[in-house]
This record gives sequence, C-alpha cells and structure tokens, in this order.
Amino acid sequence: MTLPRLVATDLDGTLLGDDGRLSAHTEDVLRRVQELGVRVVVVTARPLRWMDELWDRIGGGRGVGIVSNGAITYDIESREVLHLHGIEAAAGLTMVEAVRAAAPGTAFALECLGGYRHEPAYVDLHPTPADMRVGDLAGLWDEPAVKVLAQHLTMDADEFRARAIEAIGEQATPTWTTDHLMEISAVGVTKGGALAALCQRLGVSPGEVVAFGDMPNDLAMLSWAGTSYAVANAHESVRTAADHLAPANTDDGVAVVLAGLYGL
Repeated sequence: MTLPRLVATDLDGTLLGDDGRLSAHTEDVLRRVQELGVRVVVVTARPLRWMDELWDRIGGGRGVGIVSNGAITYDIESREVLHLHGIEAAAGLTMVEAVRAAAPGTAFALECLGGYRHEPAYVDLHPTPADMRVGDLAGLWDEPAVKVLAQHLTMDADEFRARAIEAIGEQATPTWTTDHLMEISAVGVTKGGALAALCQRLGVSPGEVVAFGDMPNDLAMLSWAGTSYAVANAHESVRTAADHLAPANTDDGVAVVLAGLYGL
C-alpha cells in the first residue's frame, strides 16, 4: 500500500476532543507525520476567526488550511486568504426570503471575512467577537458571506432541515453540523471541492489522500479522498459512507489511525 501524501481532517468531533481541545498525543502524532514530509490539511466548518490558536499546533505554523466548509482556503504561514468563494447580497437575500417563507421564524447570521454579524432574533450559542454587528440583514450584507447561518430553535430539527433544503434548492449549498442550524455556502462550495482544488494545485491525486470526518458536511471530502475514515462517534450517514471506522474523537481516533499507517 502506498502511504498517503496528504492527510485531510475535520476538527470538531473528529480531531479535537469534546472540549474542543487538541490532545498532547494527537499533536505529537501530527508533528511526527509532518516530519515524514506528509502534508496535514485542516478542513473545517469553523470560521477563520476561530483558528488563530490552532494553526501552530496543528499545521506547525505553515501549510494551507480550509475553513468555513470550503469557502476559504488560507495560507497559514503568511496569514493570507488564497481563495474566497462567498454569497453576494443580491442572491443571498432572495434565498433568505425563500427560507423564511418555508420556515417562518428563521433567524440569520452572516460569517464574512470582515467579521461576524446577525439579526436581533438570532441567538448566539458561542462566545461573540467584540466587533460583532447586529441589525437588519440587508444592511449587514455589505460583502460576500462565506457562510450564511439559518437558525430555528423551536421547529423540529429534521422538519426545519427538510424545509430549508427544499427552499434553498440550487441557489446555494446547504449542510449542517448541529440541530436547529443550517450552514449555507455558495453554489458548489463544499469541503470536498475545496480539497480537490487544493490538491490539484499541489499535484496530489485523490488516491494519495486520507481523510477523516464525523458529520454530513464531511461527506463530499470523504467521498473524494482515496481513503476515508469516519470516527466512531460520527453521524450514521458518515459511518456508512466512509471506507473505514476510526476510534472516537475522545480516544484520539485520528492519531491512532495515523500512527498505525505511518508506523509511528
């Protein structure tokens, strides 16, 4: 078996523990894998603003990362955006109204390169940045949104998801990582698409990639990679789609698999 030249991994629920932290063991394995000349690429739904503390520990302060479900490809060493694919306001506001009509009471937030902003009705479930803006969505949408967040805290989660996906149709790319929240990217934007584009630039084929994930937003990445692993705690759809099953994130599953593959 030819060893993978590139490791692509999701973060939350996959590489990180349930506390959102990187274990010392996993950090050590990632460092040793990279010392063998293997690239490690983080492919996450997290926004860019959540990554500053992790880049050095995961990527050694170098390489490339993919954030916001594939909307941004980022050069870690120079701290520069290499590629951004967002949703413009004109198309986005039309899509938002379609979701509101299908699921009355939906509240929206925008993740943009220039900052995070949301409507008054949107409930923040994570610590909010100091520069957060709150107001009318049309007024807030002054640059492309790398991710639109649609939230409905009272409707049945499956019902909300079904209504939102139908309303969005082909206007954008919807996915999800948690109940009551849809993550909406521009048309064609997925973790798999961004990873494929990056690998093409690097001269890495799908067969030279091993990928790890846990949620439906990882499916495009796992299906593209030549070898795919779902962690044991993954969503059922991900466990079904992946080639292999790794131990759970709380058991350093990614590190266990990589240590075995590379004989560490």
